[in-house]
Amino acid sequence: MGRGIWLVGRRELDARLRTRSFVIATVVSALVLAGFVLMRSTVFDGDRRDTIGVAGQAIAVADQLVTEARQVGRAVRTVEVTDLAAGRDQVADGSLDALVSGAPAALTVLVNQSLDDELRGVLNGLVRQQVLRGQLAALEDSAGLDVNGILRTVSEAHVAVRALSPVDNSLSERLPMALVLVALLYLALLLYGSLVAQGVVEEKSSGVVEFLLAAVRPRQLLAGRVLGLGLVGLVQLAVVGVVGLVVGAAVAVLPSFGAAVAALAWGLLWYVLGFLLYAMVFAAVAALASRQEDVQSVLMPVTAVLVLAFVLGFAVLSRDPTGTATTVLSLIPPLSPILMPGRLALAAAPLWQVVLALTLTAATIVLVSRVGARIYQNSLLRRDARLTLRQALGRAS
Repeated sequence: MGRGIWLVGRRELDARLRTRSFVIATVVSALVLAGFVLMRSTVFDGDRRDTIGVAGQAIAVADQLVTEARQVGRAVRTVEVTDLAAGRDQVADGSLDALVSGAPAALTVLVNQSLDDELRGVLNGLVRQQVLRGQLAALEDSAGLDVNGILRTVSEAHVAVRALSPVDNSLSERLPMALVLVALLYLALLLYGSLVAQGVVEEKSSGVVEFLLAAVRPRQLLAGRVLGLGLVGLVQLAVVGVVGLVVGAAVAVLPSFGAAVAALAWGLLWYVLGFLLYAMVFAAVAALASRQEDVQSVLMPVTAVLVLAFVLGFAVLSRDPTGTATTVLSLIPPLSPILMPGRLALAAAPLWQVVLALTLTAATIVLVSRVGARIYQNSLLRRDARLTLRQALGRAS
């Protein structure tokens, strides 16, 4: 039986890996991912315009703040705030990106969640300049100049940052990586699951399947097709992922190279599980159709689940990757192959949840494989009309 599966799988590998379309799709996908990484490191971070409120003594450094920010490529607009309580409300509702107050040599910055690193650097520079001026002005004569003491005092000066709703910085840094992984898994599962379905209908409608079944059993044909196309998708996903890692490391946008490698490894594992789950369903459902025109309609429920997983992935991972709703959704087998690797990329899933998701998904794959193989076997040679699910689940005649 293993030899029949390998023969079919090798046929799919040879038919897909050597095609120009596979090479072009892989190269284009890698270039798109590399372009996204490069844009994130340049365009997305370079065109920001910040509105900074200044209150009290901090109004004296407003112009200097604008000038210093411009030198690092940031456009800053300052707004004088006379009421600190009103300024706090403006930070909370997003009207102000930050509120700066206090003496120029001891600035305090109020933000909603976190202070941008570039703005933090600009404000720290302003504080250190003011501290240096104060140190030099306090000297009565150059004979008592303690250069090391002055430098130490200046280097230790920095702005005090207070956040209304503090966030875990590690999550925000990992979020783009997690969302990219979710998108790649969604596209890979949808694309190669659809290829499985198209192959089934093509062979069924053309009558080729009758010749194939003379050499292999229906279950071998199904398993071989899933194995072959799954390996093709795995190769493509790995190539694109490695390119993303290399480019991300080169432009220093990865939160951690080790974390990115681990996220890719988890993504490849969940792709394998997700493909085994969805490919069996795609093949079984496609076997119910007898014409290419019917493929899209019979696949609609399956693709709808994948789309739902993708949309939910972006929504819940961006909002609360450790919340109860996110946890429950990531444990549901049809959603796990997309949501759980996203949570793992965010380091937001404890080990017991990962093990539970793997166990539930593996059990679902076994169940779906048995039911799917039966539907596939009973429907493969029926070309007269589109079968109902009840007919396909009946015993083969």
